[in-house]
Amino acid sequence: MKHNSSLVIEAFCLAESLHREQVRKSTQIPYLYHLLSVAALVGEYGGSDRQVAAALLHDAAEDQGGHATLEAIEARLGGDVAAYVRACSDSLALPKRSWRARKEAYIGRIADLPGEVKLIVAADKLHNVRSLLCDYRQAGESLWRRFNGGRDGTLWYYRAVTAALEGSWRHPILVELREAVDRLVTVAGDPAPRPGA
Repeated sequence: MKHNSSLVIEAFCLAESLHREQVRKSTQIPYLYHLLSVAALVGEYGGSDRQVAAALLHDAAEDQGGHATLEAIEARLGGDVAAYVRACSDSLALPKRSWRARKEAYIGRIADLPGEVKLIVAADKLHNVRSLLCDYRQAGESLWRRFNGGRDGTLWYYRAVTAALEGSWRHPILVELREAVDRLVTVAGDPAPRPGA
């Protein structure tokens, strides 16, 4: 596979400018580190440069300007990257619907996403769950106050996304994602039966 490193560099530069002031919830960790981690996972699991570029920008439209940002991504990086970013976003509308409504709608369309997007989604969720495990060890139950869904909603969400991916797609990254989610549920305590169980 021929690599277009200039596309990834351009995506990184745009991501850095858009997320420069953003940090992970209730931390001082630059949000850019999350984007780099997701992009690295996508690349390590065989994603194309367009997928890696989209991974760097997967939250840009949702968090940093909606449709206008999506248009800027398309202008600078092309229609494929913009389409991947749009598919990764749970909402571009303002005002946003409730957290639960947005997440349920997002989960409901995972099965129909192309495999190229599912890899970005899985990498994003895998890094999020790994971060949650690390943060839970440090913060304990107070961690859940950072999240709109609280403990039960957050655990429900990651289990449901994982189940939706597993039910519609086969990929090696899902083994890591399932193991991480199961570990988080074990550590935090199981709030409910597995989706589909």
